[in-house]
Amino acid sequence: MRPLQAAVIGHPIGHTMSPFLQRRLFELSSLPMEYHVLDVPQLSAALPQLRALDCFNVTIPHKTALIPFLDDITRQARLCGSVNTVKVENGKLYGTTTDGEGFSRALAANGLAVGESVLLLGNGGAARAILFELLSRHPGISVTVVCRDVSLEKAGALCREAQTFAVSEGGSVDQVELMTYTQLEAGSDRYSLAVNTTSLGMYPHVDGCPLSRKTLARCGGAFDAVFNPRRTRFLCLAADLGLPYGEGFDMLVYQAAASHRFWFGSQFDEEALRDLCREGKAQMDLLFEEERHR
Repeated sequence: MRPLQAAVIGHPIGHTMSPFLQRRLFELSSLPMEYHVLDVPQLSAALPQLRALDCFNVTIPHKTALIPFLDDITRQARLCGSVNTVKVENGKLYGTTTDGEGFSRALAANGLAVGESVLLLGNGGAARAILFELLSRHPGISVTVVCRDVSLEKAGALCREAQTFAVSEGGSVDQVELMTYTQLEAGSDRYSLAVNTTSLGMYPHVDGCPLSRKTLARCGGAFDAVFNPRRTRFLCLAADLGLPYGEGFDMLVYQAAASHRFWFGSQFDEEALRDLCREGKAQMDLLFEEERHR
């Protein structure tokens, strides 16, 4: 059997954990594979190369820009307006997003309950995927989207789309609320879970934190989509408050595993994925520790 040709595409691609994770997953599936890292400045020029692959992952900045070049996308990808996983069949490209599923499975792996009221920090691609995942999987849930004052227009558009979706699923517009950080910090409402999808706290700007201690104390748990560093200041603050929390690296592993189901129908043992989470975190720590000392 010829090795499957797979890749991750982005620009600039830089350090990525996809090769490490995907190679381990291909080993678990006993599928021969060659996994490439492709720096793709221009999507249109790269299409012949992409159509020659069997499958590929997509990262920044192509998760939305790639959609017009695809032959079809799943309902979830259409809702989220982004793809991170593409399979190639007879030269045609079919896309989906596994970010939402990766988030849900990471929560479950860490024993985190969604509850009834989620505080969603940010309004970018990750926030969008998680917002529609929450509304799809948890009927009746209340989600408060928090943004900076300068992001109100973009966040408002996202919230209106989410409200329309909630109504189409039998819910109501009241399930999705928009709030600025100033309003949030001045409030007193409690939330079952706070989810950070902003880049605050991401390496190399590790001192950033999206919430004050006082506001995070009003939440029942915390999850950070940032995976480098593994424990951001946001999660350190949650731990100091005695809150249960989940790390973004787990989401990275579970969304990668979900991509294999889309490609090949592969299923993985839960313990094997938890082992991969632990192994991957150790590998990432080593990789970025070397980078910090250069």
